[in-house]
Amino acid sequence: MTITFIGHGYVGLVTACVFADFGNKVWVIGHTKEKIERLKKGDPLIYEPGLKELLEKNLKANRIFFTLDYHQAIPESDIVFISVGTPPKEDGEADLSTVFDVARKIGRHLKKGSTVVSCKSTVPVGINRKVEAILKKHKAKEAIVYVASCPEFLREGTAIYDTLNPDRVVIGSSSKEAVKKLLELHEPINGKRVITDLSSAELIKYTSNAMLATKISFANLIAFYCEKTEADVETVLDAVGLDKRIGRIFIDPGVGYGGSCLPKDVKALINIGARMTIDPSFLIQVEEINLKVRKNFLNKILKHVDGKNIAVWGLSFKPNTDDIREAASIYIVQKLLENGFILSVYDPAAMENVKKLFGSNLKYQKDPYQAVKNSDALIILTEWNEFKQADLKKVKSLMKKPLIFDGRNIYHLRTLRKLGFIYYSVGRPPV
Repeated sequence: MTITFIGHGYVGLVTACVFADFGNKVWVIGHTKEKIERLKKGDPLIYEPGLKELLEKNLKANRIFFTLDYHQAIPESDIVFISVGTPPKEDGEADLSTVFDVARKIGRHLKKGSTVVSCKSTVPVGINRKVEAILKKHKAKEAIVYVASCPEFLREGTAIYDTLNPDRVVIGSSSKEAVKKLLELHEPINGKRVITDLSSAELIKYTSNAMLATKISFANLIAFYCEKTEADVETVLDAVGLDKRIGRIFIDPGVGYGGSCLPKDVKALINIGARMTIDPSFLIQVEEINLKVRKNFLNKILKHVDGKNIAVWGLSFKPNTDDIREAASIYIVQKLLENGFILSVYDPAAMENVKKLFGSNLKYQKDPYQAVKNSDALIILTEWNEFKQADLKKVKSLMKKPLIFDGRNIYHLRTLRKLGFIYYSVGRPPV
């Protein structure tokens, strides 16, 4: 098939490269000339394991093409995917202006024959119907368009694997032709097929992310109880997770969820509920716990640090990505700077993005050991593997004081006790 993706973020670019690798001809449309030129040269613009290699492979094979021009790609495409951002407005409502704008542009370039237009962007219930109306308003009379919702469920850091091996492929449409084409396109991909209506497909994505956010906030709520009672949250949740009805996956205490999806999708569901006179107080509490946990962690640092030089390990919202959107690290770093601390930071991938925010206000180091040299404390905010396997004896020898604040519970209490550290984590007794 010939496919077009509008948007080249985590969803658009990764999925485009995967479908190109299956032998399809894939167009990717952007709106910034400089970024399109970089993509043409094999620069994926984002850090995602394996993505650069996959992009370069398909560029060399002449299966993936980047352009600013809709007229090059849309008329020859069998399927067009809308994969643009839907960031939250101040009130939490999803900003759909880009979705509607690209729908108008797609419509104007639809010519003879039939085309499936499928939305991968996360949009509230009913928006695909509005997209369909826009397409039909702007298309040529002889053009036939079928609309579908095909939400994505990839995780940053494992995006290629998740695209190839999803738990489910959701296709929502009232058009048998759209369903048929999308099933054919996804034939090489694993996962259970869920064929449904547009509204259900739209809500499946929001529901999934809201549930994941809820699991994290629930784990952090239990961590609050554990800290008050000197219980160990990891032991508690490990035991609870043995119940097959509950499980342990994603029930992880820490400094909260972040990234481009969970925060904005929880906000959007709260906004949608309020507008539909559905009480969203449950989700409001999920969000409030997520904000409270990072404040509690910050207060723990401010209470126990004696000195002004602090090392920070981990700045991305999760490992294996350079994404710092809604990351707890940004809040904590900003507050520490406001309190007069001198911060020496290290992250394997997110340093350049952090520099855009904080500039020369931080000391950027080339490795984790340089960051801890002569520090009064070490703060861990992202669970990168290299931190889990760090030489803690060396770390202790480089620090002024053997004090660690672990926002991701990556070390065993007995290990830190044996090495002589003062150690504060989340939902566990201090060492």
